[in-house]
Amino acid sequence: MKLFGKHLPSPGRQDGERRERARPAAGNRPRAQRNGFDLRSRLLMVCGTLGLCSVALIARALDLQVIDHAFYQQQGDARFVREIPIATSRGMITDRNGEPLAISSPVESIWGNPKELLKAPARLPALARALGMPQDELASRLSQRAGKEFVYLKRRINPDEAARILALDIPGVSSQREYRRFYPQGEAVAHVLGFTNIDDRGQEGLELAFDDWLRGTPGAKRVIRDRRGQIVESVDLVRAAQPGRDLALSIDRRIQYLAHRELRNAINLTGASSGSAVVLDVATGEVLAMVNFPTFNPNAVGTSPRDAHRNRAVTDLMEPGSTMKPLTVAAGLEAGVITTTSLFNTSPGWIPNGKYRTTDTHNYGVLDTTGVIRKSSNVGASLIAKRLGDAQFDAFLRRFGYGHVTGSGFPGEAAGLFPNHQRWSGTSKQTISYGYGLNATPLQIATAYAALGNGGLLHQPSFVKGQHGTPKQVLDPVIANQVLHMMQTVTEPGGTATQAAILGYHVAGKTGTSRKASAGGYSRRYIGYFAGLVPVEKPRFAMVVAVNDPTKGSYYGGIVSGPVFRNVMEGALRMMDVSPDNLDAWLAAQAAAEAKRAKAAGHPVPVTAMADAGTTPAPAAGALQ
Repeated sequence: MKLFGKHLPSPGRQDGERRERARPAAGNRPRAQRNGFDLRSRLLMVCGTLGLCSVALIARALDLQVIDHAFYQQQGDARFVREIPIATSRGMITDRNGEPLAISSPVESIWGNPKELLKAPARLPALARALGMPQDELASRLSQRAGKEFVYLKRRINPDEAARILALDIPGVSSQREYRRFYPQGEAVAHVLGFTNIDDRGQEGLELAFDDWLRGTPGAKRVIRDRRGQIVESVDLVRAAQPGRDLALSIDRRIQYLAHRELRNAINLTGASSGSAVVLDVATGEVLAMVNFPTFNPNAVGTSPRDAHRNRAVTDLMEPGSTMKPLTVAAGLEAGVITTTSLFNTSPGWIPNGKYRTTDTHNYGVLDTTGVIRKSSNVGASLIAKRLGDAQFDAFLRRFGYGHVTGSGFPGEAAGLFPNHQRWSGTSKQTISYGYGLNATPLQIATAYAALGNGGLLHQPSFVKGQHGTPKQVLDPVIANQVLHMMQTVTEPGGTATQAAILGYHVAGKTGTSRKASAGGYSRRYIGYFAGLVPVEKPRFAMVVAVNDPTKGSYYGGIVSGPVFRNVMEGALRMMDVSPDNLDAWLAAQAAAEAKRAKAAGHPVPVTAMADAGTTPAPAAGALQ
């Protein structure tokens, strides 16, 4: 730099020179400084960093293990812990003597995890063969539920079969315990019991009516499953399983089987399309037997048509026909418009009813009150009904249960059809007197007859042993007894139901032969009834038999239904050890049989036996043949 002719040093150079003079010699500086590295500072920084990381890890561990433990435990449980149900058995159903009618047997159900199974497609053919299903069906079922973890593969199978399937050790295949309903008596009690579905829930019959009582409450437990769905460990019991409660029915298995067998034989013999039979305990109203045809096997419900499942004895409505005549007579006696000795001129075998006729099968001429029942005279019943007021007759029949449900509690029970008297036409009262113009179920008819045999006390029918409601007095006991003895003549010589007679017992009953309604009138198809009580002196049983649409031989109730009553009641009286009330007839029949055997053997017949044989009544002799 030049100033006033002199050269001066530049500022940059001066600064450089000063720095150069100030820099110490290289050999005199510390090694750390010479290398540009501060060890102590770096050690402090590393230790501080590690300390902070340790604190962060400890804080995170504390958060995971203590502070937010529940959340992460829940997340872990959601992946491996499952709450599974503990199956419980359905309550047993027994008859009145403790014999099992419905029991639950343990079975196994095979289920799979579609997510696991679809990862091993090579194992599906073996699994399909073990399950007994086409491979494409199995693959389709798994594919439809590919996003799920559970699908039933085969339900309610024998535990041995389930063990064979599990022995294949296919990933994602497991089993669980369930229960299957079994009915030892098969089709004999099918309509009363009904059946359950695959989930063991009642679907029909008493299984449905008492489902809440029988079903019980399933339990639950927590388990740990591995990725293949196998249970590794049981964690805890959430709630214990509560088994269903047992149910003792009023049904007597022995009488039920008798009724089933005899009704089946009658259906086959007469070519009928269907039939029903009901047996009641007169003193309590308990249902001792109830059978229908066609029937079904409740152990294999799917093999029978749906129509066969119907309990016709409580659901099907029929015009009761001449079974109404004892009630018509009882109504007349109660109203005082007739007596037991009143006479009725039924000639010429018919009377007008509006523009129609009420006819008898024969011209019975003059009949007394008992004769109207013994000969089953439509004309006689009509003449009695004419003396009754409409409202009076209507109220009387409703007291016996016609027009409303019996109160048995059976699912689907029909109330019957009985129009109010204000809706009657000019011909209604007359036709109702002999069982047309109203509809009832066999159970309703049996309930009404049981009231006649119980001194006018009407019990609600019950299917549960010991479950008795408060009976209602619907008829004076004296009148009930009078009508009962009039009905006794029906099964004696000259009556319409001699085939219902039982050796050693007086039987009170009434036949009925009802024409079936069709479009615009009545067809030439019939329902044959017999309703009866035995023994007359102290009735124990009331039974109604209805044979629908017989096509072979006779269609009259006394012929098609009377033998069913006789055969069932003979067995029931013997099993219940009911004392005979007609010993004379029994002794005479025994003597006649002894004389017949002696004559066949070539031995002389005792005079006493011959005398006794001569007194043998026709029904008793027929019973021995």
